[in-house]
Amino acid sequence: MSMNTTYKETFDNDNMIKLPLLLRPNEAAQVLAISPRKLWELTNCGEIPCLRIGRAVRYSVEDLQQWIEGKSCKHGTEKRA
Repeated sequence: MSMNTTYKETFDNDNMIKLPLLLRPNEAAQVLAISPRKLWELTNCGEIPCLRIGRAVRYSVEDLQQWIEGKSCKHGTEKRA
């Protein structure tokens, strides 16, 4: 049985990387370089965006990128959670 996966192309230092549009929790935690437990904490308190499809929880690559940009420190100012 084969599954068709839709990928989002993103660039890292001029190299194209293909990521699925939606990540499973363990994949999202790995991409964000945080523990799965921390990801669940951020998800449960509504800090990080997620999609619920039935009982499954998925994370949009695009939403995660926007969340990271919103958390970035700019010109010495820090945004806190």
